[in-house]
Amino acid sequence: MMRLEDTKKLMDALFLEVRKVIVGQDEMINQMIVALLTNSHALLEGYPGLAKTLAVRTLSEVLDLKFSRIQNTPDLMPSDITGTYIIEESSSGKRAFKFQPGPIFANIVLADEINRATPKTQSAMLEAMQEKQVTVGNSTFKLEEPFFVLATQNPIEQEGTYPLPEAQADRFLLKIRAAYPSAEDELKIVDLYAEELKKQTLHKVLNAESLLYLQKLTRQVPVASDIKKYAVGIITSTRAKKDLIEYGASPRASIGIVLAAKARALMEGRKYVSKEDINKMAYPVLRHRIILSFEAERQNLHEDDVIKQMLK
Repeated sequence: MMRLEDTKKLMDALFLEVRKVIVGQDEMINQMIVALLTNSHALLEGYPGLAKTLAVRTLSEVLDLKFSRIQNTPDLMPSDITGTYIIEESSSGKRAFKFQPGPIFANIVLADEINRATPKTQSAMLEAMQEKQVTVGNSTFKLEEPFFVLATQNPIEQEGTYPLPEAQADRFLLKIRAAYPSAEDELKIVDLYAEELKKQTLHKVLNAESLLYLQKLTRQVPVASDIKKYAVGIITSTRAKKDLIEYGASPRASIGIVLAAKARALMEGRKYVSKEDINKMAYPVLRHRIILSFEAERQNLHEDDVIKQMLK
């Protein structure tokens, strides 16, 4: 049985390792770990060069898990992700079909630039995300637990991209924004990567077994009923704020915000969920689940501005 102090120590050790490689993206890393603890997927959005891919790769090195990367391009086929049947000849000369698993058969899957893949390929990945299984032909293959998809997308390159439809974006628990580092952090990044490159040795902090245990622990963090009401109140108000929000968030967001808040509490070594956990997690849980009205766009408001107004 793991004590709360131990989980806090584990999380600090995890951060320490990741920070050897990633400078100044604490909020992004924090939210990625929330996705892992809640057994959910996350979508990372940010301009090129903000260490999104590097952060996912580093996280997978610190966790003793099988990692694979899918570089999405418009000509990527569903079978390039899920795998396909190949003809195999046995020593006796008999031929038989054998399933060759694709890169989706891993614990952490980095789907780089997911909005470059065609809708058909995107949906192949989404079956895996939702059902934790893959169907090829008439056969269904279960994916190994834990299983996460961390997808990245660039907000500016709109040419040759297929934006994720709302219903598909909804499968991601969190939409994480990668921000520009501060001037001070940027100097550290230059020191780290523009001088003589020292290979950082990263230590494994968590294995699959302990991660599955932590996921179980996350769900057991108690939430006071007034905090639960407050969380659900935020989500339902997105459906009532017709002046700024065209379409509000579904009950999936209510489940998501409470789960994410529990994970945040656990990471900080607390036995309870606070109002601040809910407020902090409202942004990544809601920003891809609300569609702004014409009026909000006319006022040049972004999703985060509207969420901020609602939290007031």
